[in-house]
Amino acid sequence: MATKKEKKSAFAWEGVNRKGQKVKGEMTGQNGAIVKALLRKQGVTPTKVRKIAQPLFAFGGGKKKVKPSDIAFFIRQMATMIKAGVPLVQSFDIVADGIDNLTMKEVVYGLRDYVSAGNDFATALKQYPQYFDDLTCNLVESGEQSGALETMLDRVANYKEKTELLKAKIKKGMMYPIITLTVAMVVTAILLIKVVPTFKEMFDSFNAELPAPTQFVLYLSEGAQAYWMPVLGLLIGIGVAFSQSMKRSPAFKDNFERFALKLPVFGDLIQKAAVARYARVLSTTFAAGVPLVEALESVAGAVGNVVYRQAVLRIRDEVSSGQQMHFAMRSTGVFPNMVVQMTSIGEESGALDQMLDKAATYFENQVDDAVDNMTTLMEPFIMAFLGVVIGGLIIAMYLPVFQMGQAV
Repeated sequence: MATKKEKKSAFAWEGVNRKGQKVKGEMTGQNGAIVKALLRKQGVTPTKVRKIAQPLFAFGGGKKKVKPSDIAFFIRQMATMIKAGVPLVQSFDIVADGIDNLTMKEVVYGLRDYVSAGNDFATALKQYPQYFDDLTCNLVESGEQSGALETMLDRVANYKEKTELLKAKIKKGMMYPIITLTVAMVVTAILLIKVVPTFKEMFDSFNAELPAPTQFVLYLSEGAQAYWMPVLGLLIGIGVAFSQSMKRSPAFKDNFERFALKLPVFGDLIQKAAVARYARVLSTTFAAGVPLVEALESVAGAVGNVVYRQAVLRIRDEVSSGQQMHFAMRSTGVFPNMVVQMTSIGEESGALDQMLDKAATYFENQVDDAVDNMTTLMEPFIMAFLGVVIGGLIIAMYLPVFQMGQAV
């Protein structure tokens, strides 16, 4: 029966090692007594142990959310330390010293304490499932069992870094138009609510019929002043409802992911990203010696789209029944012919992991090019939109002034 874990705190300690040298450092534990016991187990006689006070407000290097990039950095550093021959427990201390995020630092110290207590690295990672997925834990466990932990950590680090790079490319393509259009909407709202009413007071003094564009903008301004709070509340409500539905409703999330693949510009980008993830994860797991059927199960959870997830599960079922993988891939109808052909060559030559790695690199470059092209293509449309909306508002407001000038 699982018991509730006690909250760990960070402690600063000083002591003397077996050689009589003074040493100091930081360690996490439930209390000072446990920290002292762990230090003695490591051959250190503690002379001072004190709890590190946590700041009320964390700035700069304070407590932050642990990001996937933090995990990728940690694994890369651990791979470097172990490859250099540094003992595992000491590697944790060295890596932790270079981490500014206190939350991540506590995770590293927690891993060190767990390993110091006699557990293996993979078991320690499994204590933090919110940060280390099953794929990472399984690959590290495979590396420990085969005696090639440094090699396996290097592969995991490569996989994590390339995955994060792919995510960053996709976010780059998505965020540019979203931010630009959001700014345009905010500027338009400010003009309608704050600026246009000032012009309306001036127009009322003209006692003349206003041009149609100006009247239309004034009507929009009146509506915006009267209903901007309900509209804002509605937009926020829609955003929250969408976010919660994506988190809590698998059916809603699956339907949205299917719809996203059909979008004119973004759909192609999502497809290429899913294929890149498929090839990258399968290459990493297969090269690590994971059986193909088990590797495909890991891939299914990493492709990031329900259409490709279901396709990978179908491939797994067909491969487990004796079908060659490239035939199974072709039957799904969602993988490009190039990937299918490279998979076929890899199966025939016995170099499936290498061919998949080349396919992953190719499609990652395709995603990068697609993002750049999409940004280049959308820039004129966005500029035209901004010119029509904001420029149209300004022109409509100055039309009566121009007419007055001509009359005079």
